[in-house]
Amino acid sequence: MEQNDILEIFEKTQGLLEGHFLLSSGMHSLQYFQCARVLQYPQYAEELADDIASHFTNKDVDLVISPAMGGLIIGHEVARDLKARFVFTERSSDSGEMALRRGFDLEEGEKALVVEDVLTTGGSVREVLKLLQKENVEVVGAGFIVDRSSGKVKFSTPKYAILELPVVVYQPEECPLCEKGIPIDRPGSRKKKLI
Repeated sequence: MEQNDILEIFEKTQGLLEGHFLLSSGMHSLQYFQCARVLQYPQYAEELADDIASHFTNKDVDLVISPAMGGLIIGHEVARDLKARFVFTERSSDSGEMALRRGFDLEEGEKALVVEDVLTTGGSVREVLKLLQKENVEVVGAGFIVDRSSGKVKFSTPKYAILELPVVVYQPEECPLCEKGIPIDRPGSRKKKLI
């Protein structure tokens, strides 16, 4: 897909929000990619998944794994496209770290593709990669709908994002929107303290 094509989809579905947002990374931003608004339309989920999957078809992927919540729909669709098994991680109520639950397990030597909706700092994906390494699962890559870092966030595995877009983010203590007293919105799934 071309960059303009995906931006058009986000515009049609009102998936690119403008305002003052608290990201799951803890950073603040003027823009927020609400992929759930895009993925509510199965035809767009299928198109986006096909694009991501096409970059990993030669990797013999056995397993697609996604961090909950954002990666669930797109991860499942990519797994369907690759005819692979799909599992997801969730934050442990004890440690707050990504963990497998619901009876999911990993098999040593499986080839795994990590799929997430939006990449900002890569924190959740790094946790998933750490989990896979601990279980001796071979990671063949990581796929995203949107890379907000515009390629700056790197992993020890090949990475592909349909849309790479530099989006300005601020540390909470340096946020000009906070200085102006603009109310902050928290549209993501992870609970963070509002500053």
